[in-house]
Amino acid sequence: MNSVERVKEICKNRKIPISKLEKELGFSNGYISQLRKGVFPADRLEKISIFLGVTTTYLMTGEENSEKSLTPKDEKDIEKILEQTREQLMNQEGLMFDGDPASPEAIDSILSAMQIGMELAKKKNKEKYTPKKYKKD
Repeated sequence: MNSVERVKEICKNRKIPISKLEKELGFSNGYISQLRKGVFPADRLEKISIFLGVTTTYLMTGEENSEKSLTPKDEKDIEKILEQTREQLMNQEGLMFDGDPASPEAIDSILSAMQIGMELAKKKNKEKYTPKKYKKD
């Protein structure tokens, strides 16, 4: 699938007429359909990606760089929660696995799994509560 087909598919899924996208971005009527090679000039690709709330990488390749969807604030919030949890787990007596006290390695494994889960939850919430900006198609 090329960039033009991807834009058309996103518009179809979101029920956005191509003519509306063209008009909103100042393109001539039928501009998108006229691109035979399926490639947009860089400046127009950027405008389309902003309008549709996806990255230019997604429009070009169909793959989303998942690391880019969390803001530095999101990462800081997650890190703060993980640090608080680490302190609680290290200071808590009685956390056991198979009758043995939890080792620091086991606690690190728990925190790694929590981090992955929290990152996925943040991304899903962004898709759900701010769909125009973050939704993946």
